[in-house]
Parts: sequence; C-alpha cells; structure tokens
Amino acid sequence: MIHRITRAAAVIAVTMATQSMLQQTGVSSGIGSFVRPAMADTGQVQLVASDLVTTFQLENGMQVVVIEDHRAPVVQHMVWYRAGSADEPIGESGVAHFLEHLLFKATDNLESGELSATVAANGGRDNAFTSYDYTAYFQRVAADRLGLMMEMESDRMVNIRLTPRDIETEREVILEERNQRTDSEPRALFREQLNAAQFLNHRYGQPIIGWRHEMEELSMEDALSFYDTYYAPNNAILVVSGDVTPDNVRALAEEHYGKIPANVNLPVRERTQEPPQSAARRLTFKDPRVAQPYVQRSYLVPSRQSGAQEEAAALYLLAELLGGGSTSFLTNALQFDQQLAVYTGAFYSGVSLDDTTFNFLVVPGADVSLEAAEAALDETLVRFIEEGVDEQQLERLKLQLRASEIYARDNVDGIANRYGRALTSGLTVEDVQAWPRILQSVTADEIIAAAKKSLRPEVSVTGWMMKEEEVSQ
Repeated sequence: MIHRITRAAAVIAVTMATQSMLQQTGVSSGIGSFVRPAMADTGQVQLVASDLVTTFQLENGMQVVVIEDHRAPVVQHMVWYRAGSADEPIGESGVAHFLEHLLFKATDNLESGELSATVAANGGRDNAFTSYDYTAYFQRVAADRLGLMMEMESDRMVNIRLTPRDIETEREVILEERNQRTDSEPRALFREQLNAAQFLNHRYGQPIIGWRHEMEELSMEDALSFYDTYYAPNNAILVVSGDVTPDNVRALAEEHYGKIPANVNLPVRERTQEPPQSAARRLTFKDPRVAQPYVQRSYLVPSRQSGAQEEAAALYLLAELLGGGSTSFLTNALQFDQQLAVYTGAFYSGVSLDDTTFNFLVVPGADVSLEAAEAALDETLVRFIEEGVDEQQLERLKLQLRASEIYARDNVDGIANRYGRALTSGLTVEDVQAWPRILQSVTADEIIAAAKKSLRPEVSVTGWMMKEEEVSQ
C-alpha cells in the first residue's frame, strides 16, 4: 500500500530584515566517505511546506521514500542500512566503516571500481558514509539514469566478492584515514577521549572509524559477517529525491530490489545501554601539538523520540539560544561583555537512536586560564536559567527557522539525507514533517525546564585540552 503524505502549499513571507538575519547566521554542512555525526542537529534545515513525500514497502520489507521535486531533471538515489558502528560486535570496532570501503570492490557483475566509474561516465557523483546508527550509499545523476543506479546498488547489496588483497589494501586505507583524521589531530583525539568518558557502556563510546588496535585485526570474516547480517532489503531504506514519480520509483524498485530475499535471521536492534550516571566526570588531555587550549563539556541527554519530540525541540532551541551564533547568550556574556573567550558554542545532536549529548565549547582568550573559562561558563549558565529566555530573541530565532525552511527546498541532497538519518535513527516520515511545527510551538518556559532537567553536573563530562607543558592555574 502506498502512503502519500502531503502538506498544504503555503507561502511564507520573508522580509528583507529576515534575509539580512539569515546572511549573518548561515548554515553549512559537509559529507564524505567517513563522517562523524555533527555535534549540532541541523534542525533549522527541515521539511518545507510544499514537500511531497510518498512512502511504501516492498514485499521483502524494504522501505521506500520518494520525495518529489520536478524543477530540475536530477535525482538523488540513496540506500540507507540500519547498521552503523554502534551495531558492531565487541572487539571489531571500525568494521562498519571498513565494509563501506569494501563495497566499492568487485561484485558478481561489476569489476572493482566499476560502479563509481559508471556513475562518473553518466555525469553523476557517488559516495558513501558511516555513522553510529547507519551506513548510507548514494548517487546523484540525471533522472533518466535512476534505473541504472538501482541495478548497480542492488547488485552490491547481495553480490559482493572480496579477495584477500582487497582486505589487505583497504585495511591500510582506513588505518591511514585514521592517521590523517584522528591520530594527527589533537582535537580529534581529545573528542574521542571525551566521548569514551561519556559513554561507559554504550557503543557510542567507541570511535566510528574504530580503535587502531582493533582496526589492525579486521579480517574478511569480520567484514562478511557484518555484511551477511545487516545488508538485506528488510534492513534498508531506499530514499529517492528529485525529478521522479512514486509510480516510476516503485516499478524500478520492485524490478531491482524486490527480487532480493529478506534476511529472516535479521537480529533485533538491541544495544547495551548506559547505567545511570550519578557523578560528574573530568579529563585532561595534553599534547604538544595543541595550538589553542579550550574547555569542552558534554551532558547525556535524550534524543528525538518518535511521536514525542517536544523535549528534543526544547533542547535544540536551548543550544541555539545559548551558543548558536553571534547574538547568543554565551557569546554576549563571555566574548563581548567579559571578554574572557574568543569563541563559545553550544551544540545538540538530536538525531540519534539512543541517548545523545548536549555540548559546550569555550576557547579562552589570551592570558585566561581554562579554570577561569570553565568557571565563567558555569556562572553564565546559572544566570541564563535565573533570568529566563528573552522572548524577543526566541521569536527572532523561530523566524530564522521558518525562513531557512524555504531555502532548504533547493537542496535535494539535504532533503534525502534528512529523511534517511531520521528513519535509521528510530523516527518516522511523520516525525520529520512535524519537527518544524514542534520547534515553533516550544515556549520559553519549556526551554528553561529542559535546561534545568538536562544540564546537571552528575550527567556531565568536562574536558580540558591543553599543551603538554601547561598546568592548571
């Protein structure tokens, strides 16, 4: 049965003043073959009023989402698997990302590298990315090439053919990737340790790319076991956005994906959970390569929950009000008024299958110690809660969110990603569509209530990153 979800077309007036505000608060995003989840939930780039979304399910259990946009003859084809680094077996950290690399090797019908070469020859681009809760593969091509993309993507869902040489070479590739992106970057190593301190029992505490000593031991058996377990149509979501119709997508999906049998042994997605955190945790990271010391703090908080996103919406707005830009509370207090910091930020990672984090970052100014910066952060948070939310600031923020929904309509890549991330993280199409409305409905009192509930010391981890020779003042 096809389930079509429409939203009444609406014209939202965007004044010149709104455009000016948006120019000062631009939003950017990036994507690559290995992507860590962004610290900030991109809630300000959500479904616009005129989006037309159709959903249905193939007989083998594969979920299909079609997002129509007929303004240009292009299409984004994505397959999302409900399997990421948090689903890896203990001792095999990095195998989800490792397998992502290996899926660009040969299949029964394609030579190694032929899929990407074919996409490029047809004027398109392709890539893949791994996160905690999902692994996704995509191609962006002319709309009349959609069938070819499905033919190749469905082939590697079941027909991957690996050699010992593939394992050896790609293992070296991911180790070098870790060298470049983590081991050579003190900030990445610091974040890795902070994350591990926040999540003692949950798999979110391991790096997506993996711990080096476990990456070095990843084998063909490890990769194929993960592949055979999770790469199946009943564990996948097909998202197609652009110049397509639901009937055309359905016909092609049934032709290419519908013939693949479901994995009847697909495991229930159960994970070890965090025990109640009842004590604040601290760490100090020292490295001679550190150019700029800073303080970072994370709190364990709820993520967006299907059918009950109100608390997450309050947390998202809280992050924006506290540290979302040049007019935020922390920026005004620590950078402009007290001149103690050169940068402040607050971030909420709301799209997550399990509990997530709310983060603060304070980079102190010259001659300001990390201890003083942390104390100023604490004092400012207390003052924010005591004073309450500035209603005018909240309304300006909501106006920016409404306007940014219009601009998001021009990005078929972003729209497809938004649905894929949400659906692989326990949300529904209806949840994605409801999110902008819920953001607009949050009150100042609800934001303060969320701050009091979530920003408690006993669920926090505070980290200091400093040069090797620095000592506390």
